[in-house]
Amino acid sequence: MPLAIITGSSRGLGLAVARALAERQWALVIDARGGRELERAARELGTVTEVVAIAGDVADDWHRGALADAAGEHVDLLVNNASMLGPSPQPPLGRYPLEVLERVYRVNVLAPVALAQLVLPRMPDGGTIINVSSDAAVESYAGWGGYGSSKAALDQLSAILAEEHPTLRIYAVDPGDMRTQMHQDAFPGEDISDRPPPEDSVPGLLTLIEGDLPSGRYRARELAAAESIAR
Repeated sequence: MPLAIITGSSRGLGLAVARALAERQWALVIDARGGRELERAARELGTVTEVVAIAGDVADDWHRGALADAAGEHVDLLVNNASMLGPSPQPPLGRYPLEVLERVYRVNVLAPVALAQLVLPRMPDGGTIINVSSDAAVESYAGWGGYGSSKAALDQLSAILAEEHPTLRIYAVDPGDMRTQMHQDAFPGEDISDRPPPEDSVPGLLTLIEGDLPSGRYRARELAAAESIAR
């Protein structure tokens, strides 16, 4: 049974990916900061596959170590999905609290790299790392300086990891706009009901997980559309 570590899996995209992999009989190690939501997700997923759920913060060394220990000596897939938006509403960079910006980078940049460092020795050839990115990594949106620049850094780190580990498949993936709590926090007071659910981004991620596309940066919706046309 293949095994995946998925961070930020109690809701949104992380939970949607976990559900899809559970249906495909992947064993899962999942986490989230909120213990109650994570427990609900673990109960649901546990009716389908083997699940270990560990509540905690990916920015904490001990928590990342606990995830790796729970996975054991063989990890086929790491999905670095957990992210931090930053303040809501988001401030311009000229007024961005530096201590908060540091925290955003710890969660969005340093934590994925640190978890990858733990997982890389446990990955067989052909193993996969997916770092969830954003269009804010490549587009200059006013007010998105903290989150967007952290995702741009993650994109570059993903590309370098891919160069350094040619026997693995390492992806940065933009899932597109989604109707999630984080997206709602980014637009406080606005109606985001027109955004697609995170489940719409899952087929694109599965194309990467189950396929053989080379390492690189991809847009999940474009992958899903191409797969649909191919069929």
